[in-house]
Amino acid sequence: MYQSKIKGLGKYVPDNIVTNEDLSKIMETSDEWIVERTGIKERRHIDKKSDDTTAVMGKKAAMQAIERSGVDKDDIDLIVFATLSPDYYFPGCGVQIQDMLSIHTCPAIDVRNQCSGYVYALSIADQFIKTGMYKNILVIGSENHSGGLDMTTRGRSVSVIFGDGAGAAVVGRSENEGQGILSTHLHSQGEFAEELALIGPSTNHWVPEIIKENPQENIPYFPYMNGQLVFKNAVVRFSEVIMEGLQKNNLEVSDLDMLIPHQANLRIAQFIQKKFKLNDDQVYNNIQRYGNTTAASIPIALTEAWEEGKIKEGDHVVLAAFGSGFTWASAILKW
Repeated sequence: MYQSKIKGLGKYVPDNIVTNEDLSKIMETSDEWIVERTGIKERRHIDKKSDDTTAVMGKKAAMQAIERSGVDKDDIDLIVFATLSPDYYFPGCGVQIQDMLSIHTCPAIDVRNQCSGYVYALSIADQFIKTGMYKNILVIGSENHSGGLDMTTRGRSVSVIFGDGAGAAVVGRSENEGQGILSTHLHSQGEFAEELALIGPSTNHWVPEIIKENPQENIPYFPYMNGQLVFKNAVVRFSEVIMEGLQKNNLEVSDLDMLIPHQANLRIAQFIQKKFKLNDDQVYNNIQRYGNTTAASIPIALTEAWEEGKIKEGDHVVLAAFGSGFTWASAILKW
């Protein structure tokens, strides 16, 4: 059995900054209302004049991760791409990345686990490395939320939260025993599937049919979220899956050097920080600047924390996520 480690990190966010004040001009909301509920001050949205898409942003983050890893792109054995907002209904973005990077017939897997998608994708990469099937795996999380949000007062409870961006990592074999990804932990609870969901368009309900049969205010091709229920479940599952990972590796909360939570809501992260009695240097949040970028949020935050020197060799790093499905997951790393 081999052990896997992250060899290179990368991120990309669009240049177009959308502030709370900007949103207040197109819907009934305010900076105070958004900050109080989410902690978000601004987010990035793709400029419609740019060439950015979910796959293109993923490529830009991936190129940075590959360069930093020291791995030749032609030595990438597998691509795992996590997103809820692919460029096409099918095929997924993984094959687009293979083509964009000109990696010859490299296999590609698409992961549709929304907010926990990146940790799920990382876990898949970890297993392929452990078994020896692949040596170098490109793991990408990328989201284009702005292309599918209801940017009116009707949709404000969801639309003010989300932003666009991408993060990536090259995962390879660890040269040092005990260094790298120590364990991953994955869960789901499908009874809550429709509490945070985009019901249509789908093979059961295509957009033209919706437009024909439903009044405008009931069109379900915008995301729906039962915010209170999601929050209540998130704070419980975050805590459980973090403790599960620590206990699996005989670690205490005091051994945790850096927690990178999925950037769903600053209030959730602050609740977890307080519960575990972590100081500000032990938790990394950037939702204030980027909003919730779903599958991209953890790799963007992880990349920034590393770039800022907040993660050092030998540190115990925990990645944790909760979201639509409901699904939740954690990964325990020794840097």
